[in-house]
Amino acid sequence: MSINQERIKLFEIDLRSAFQLSQLAIEDESHLHAGHAGAASGGGHFKVRIVAPEFDGLSQVKRHRAVYAALNRHFPHEIHALSINALTPSEA
Repeated sequence: MSINQERIKLFEIDLRSAFQLSQLAIEDESHLHAGHAGAASGGGHFKVRIVAPEFDGLSQVKRHRAVYAALNRHFPHEIHALSINALTPSEA
């Protein structure tokens, strides 16, 4: 198992403890950013698609802030960049 696969498992644990997830997909996109200055620090580039009822009534900015808060301990060492698609179950 690669270091980023291990990281993804930890991210999933933190997101599952913060949200009542109906869907979660985390993709490692670090290979797309090889040579990027952030990649040199060891932090990866990840893409998250998360569906949870807690996002109901929240703006995209507030949804993203909630995801960042759930993953806060992983910045900047494990996560350098994060792309987020946060939806409610009715939007999914």
